[in-house]
Parts: sequence; C-alpha cells; structure tokens
Amino acid sequence: MRFSQTFIPTTKESPKDAILKSHQFLIRGGFIHQIGSGIYDFLPLGKRVLDKITQIIKEEMQAAGSCEIMMGFVVPAELWRASGRYEKYGKELLRFADRKDNEFILGPTYEESVTAIVKTYVKSYKQLPLNLYQLHIKFRDELRPRFGLMRTREFVMKDAYSFHADTQDLQREFTHMEATYRRIFKRLGLDFRVVEADSGAIGGSGSKEFVVLAACGEDTIVICEQCEYAANIEAAKRTKRTEPPHPPKAAFAKFHTPSIGTIERLKDFFKIDGFFTIKAVVRKAIFDPKTHKAPELVYFFLRGDDDLEMTKALNALNQLGAEALELQDASTEEIANSGLFAGFIGPYALKNITQAHYIIFDTDLYEARDLICGANERDYHFVGVDLSLFESLTYADIAQVRVGDSCPCCQGKLVYQKGIEVGHIFKLNQRYSAPLGAHFLDSSGKSLPFEMGCYGIGVSRLLPAILEQKSDMKGCVWTKASAPFDIDIIISHAQDTHQNTFASELYASLHSAGVAVLLDDRDLRFGVKMTDFELIGPRFALIVGKSLEEGRVELVNRESLEREFLGLEGLKEAILLRLERD
Repeated sequence: MRFSQTFIPTTKESPKDAILKSHQFLIRGGFIHQIGSGIYDFLPLGKRVLDKITQIIKEEMQAAGSCEIMMGFVVPAELWRASGRYEKYGKELLRFADRKDNEFILGPTYEESVTAIVKTYVKSYKQLPLNLYQLHIKFRDELRPRFGLMRTREFVMKDAYSFHADTQDLQREFTHMEATYRRIFKRLGLDFRVVEADSGAIGGSGSKEFVVLAACGEDTIVICEQCEYAANIEAAKRTKRTEPPHPPKAAFAKFHTPSIGTIERLKDFFKIDGFFTIKAVVRKAIFDPKTHKAPELVYFFLRGDDDLEMTKALNALNQLGAEALELQDASTEEIANSGLFAGFIGPYALKNITQAHYIIFDTDLYEARDLICGANERDYHFVGVDLSLFESLTYADIAQVRVGDSCPCCQGKLVYQKGIEVGHIFKLNQRYSAPLGAHFLDSSGKSLPFEMGCYGIGVSRLLPAILEQKSDMKGCVWTKASAPFDIDIIISHAQDTHQNTFASELYASLHSAGVAVLLDDRDLRFGVKMTDFELIGPRFALIVGKSLEEGRVELVNRESLEREFLGLEGLKEAILLRLERD
C-alpha cells in the first residue's frame, strides 16, 4: 500500500474531549472518525486493525466448533417482552416503532434472537450441543459516552451462545470457551487476567470477565500477589478477617454516646478498632414494576471499617426474592420517618421498629462478639453485643474487599489493579429458554428448556485496550498481531530517483512475500514522515536515505524505538527474520 494513494488523514490536533491517549491517537492517526455522540466510523487504518483482530477471533471460534451466523440489528420488541427484559433493561435500550406502529429495539445484545432461532430448528437432544456466534454491531444508548471507542453507543462485538441438554455439558462448554478466549487474547499479545465477575442485566451465573491490565481502566479488579486468583471488585471474595488485638470486653449495656453519629467518632470515643463496630447502611430498593411493590428501605450491616459493595448488596437482596432493580441512597428524612436516627441504627428491635422486610448482615459478622452498635435511640449505642445470641439472621457477602485482605484461595495478600473489560462469559442456564418456550426432547422423550451459555468479546473496544496497555507518548504501539502494517518503508527524499527505485522494488518484493507493507512515497519532509510512523504505529520503519549510497538502510523498531543499520545484501531475508522474531 502506497501512502500517497491511501486515505490516512493524520493530524496534529486532538479532540478537546479526548482524555485517554488511545482516543487521541486513534483520531490523530486517522483510524476513526466521530460522526455523532458515541458513534464512530472506521477509516481504512482502523478497519485494517479491526479486521486483523476479527480474523483471530474467527479462527479460534471456528477451531472451537462454533458456527458463524449474523442476526438482525433490529429486533422485534415482542421477543424482549417475552423474556421480561423490555422494561427491566432501562434507558440504554433504544426503542422505536415503524410506520405500522410495530415496536422494535436496536440490539444491545442478542440472547432473545438466538434463542428464537434455536427454538425453531432444534427439537431433539441429538442436535445438541450447539454453539452459534456472530460479529456484529450493537447499540446501547449510553447516558455519557466517553473515552473514544472505550465507551460508545454503537460498537462491534463478538457474541457466542451455546445450547445444551444439561448443566454438565454447559459446564464443559464454559470451560472450553474460557480456554478459547485465553488463546485469543494471548494471540493478540495482551497482558490480561480472567476474573470472577457479576453477570449484570443479562443474568445467569458462573460469570468470568477477561480484563486487560491498564492504568486508565474503569474496572477495579482484585488480584492475589501469590496465586492466580482475580475477581472484579463487584464479585471479589476474601477469607474471614482475623480479629485485631484488644477487643472491647464489656457486659451488654446501653451506653450514652452524645453526638457520636459516625464510625470514626465512635472509634475515637471508645478508643477501639473499627473492626469491633457495626456499621448500618440504609438504602431504598426500587423494585421491578411487575411486582407492584412500592420502594422501601432495606438495611445492611457490616463491620465499621468495611464498605458496602452495592452490586453484592443488590444480588443478596434479590436472592431473597426481592426482584429489586436498583438500590438508591436513603435520605435522612426517609430514615427518620421509619422511626430511626441516622448514625445510631442497630439490629436490636429493628424489625419491630421499621417492619422491614429485608435486613442483611455481612458474612464477616457471623456469630461475632465484643461489638458496639447503634441502639436505635438518639445519642445511644449498645456495647458488649454478641451476634451469636441472635436468631434467624440473614447473612450474605456484601462487603467490598479491601487492599490487604486475605485471598480466599491461598491466604495471600489481595491488591487492586485497574483494567479494561474486553470479554465476558457466563452461564445463562434456562434464563431465556424457559420464558421464550425454547424446548427440546431429551433421551426419554421429556420436553425440557435448553441450558444456555453466553460468551462475548468487545471487538471495537480492543483497539483502545491495546493502545492503553502498549502505546507511548509519541503515538500508537500495537501488538504483533494487531499492527496495521508490519513495516513502513520511508523514502527520505521523494525526489531522489535512486531512493525511489530501490524503495519501490523492496516494497514489491516484501508485498509478494505476504508482508503487510506501507510505502511512504509522499513528497513531504522526512521529519513529517517519521512523526506519522510513530503516530500510526507500524511495527518497523525502514528508512531509505543518504546511507543507501553507503550500501545500507536503517531499521527502527516502533515498540522500543531502537535503531540498527542493515546491509543491502540479503536485506529482504534480514527483514523477514526481524518480523518473525520480533
């Protein structure tokens, strides 16, 4: 490909809203063009990178036995109503009606669509298992799209869905897909982690995310310094905490604590570790409209030096059958109207005072003793609290894992890292097959819903993920598998006949050898061409300049920016060796 005949609109200026380097470089390098809020066009360079990533995904998915399909971007709303997601999904779901007032959505995900396909054609266990995948556009009406391709409204994803006769075979495929995804991201040259995660609005269980480690990542992941344990902070677990020394031994009593309405002040007042206090967190639950339940206050208790993890809390609530959609902050007025005093809330007589349906304790408080908690009376706390004496308490893992907590696998130290989610796999089980009436006949002739799995990769998001992990201050640094070109042959002086002839012949020779080569034959200053090389990020630059008269050319490694001179004899073979080795 000749630079002079290719559409690569590089620029020195970054968009004013471009905070991340990946956003800046993808725009400045002419990879993408923004056409609307959270909507980008892929220009020739961007499409080349996207195609290289896509090809790796296709090869691995096909090798794993998955069949490629393509489903409609526009989906009938009736499918989503049947699954129960039409109202539940929220404002990110773009809904519209056609000229005949038939309702549709733009697909943000395709569980309903693929289930409808399999429901139509698969009738027997003999046709199972089945794995179908697609690479397609999706649309989610993000409230605040930002960071370029990192968080958009329209994006490209690889979705795969598997169908099984039983949970054992689903687990087999889940493990198989995890191994497939590991191969994909290794081939792309990424430093990534597989982490335990929450399934979110899609539902299901056994959720795992594939996270690219990068300082700019929006996701906080918890990893162990000693073993391979890793989890999204929303799903991270820890070993039960070790009790600090000097617990506040006291007989059970009510103690006057004037104006001591925070954990910090309570610690200072009693001169104790926050571990021995109980923190009350009150939230207002908003329920699924189909339940016809009005919002109500729910109560969570955890150790005073812990923080509530909201996703864990919502999941724990729904495991009790609440069907809550979200947890909102409860106002001081709402707390007061329930008969309580903010800062002095405790578990004693709480149900009688508030008639609360949901009171949940963190698992780290299970049968804990020597505690101090609110007395549900202004300016008073209870000391000498022993939760082992309480009956019928509901416990769940609702605390956020802290740096320094112990790993649930090996007791090693847990730490935080930032990452970018690029893949997600989970078991859907019968979440969609049952409500959509997708059944098959098993070996005994019994009609059963399919067991399902779901496996996604954010294809367009991989471009910024690679750059956030690999690029430098000069521009794009791609991995070997994703770079738009293997080598950029730069003619130092475009008017020099000798340089032009030599570069053109080398270009043709490398191209015929299957090398992705760019020939920068533009009549521009050498400095401009080198700046574009560093910005765009071919793996190597080969500079054809004055040294050609001395029988050599200069090779520049884009990742390391190391330079070396190569002789003209055996030059093609030397270049091919560097491309293969590096």
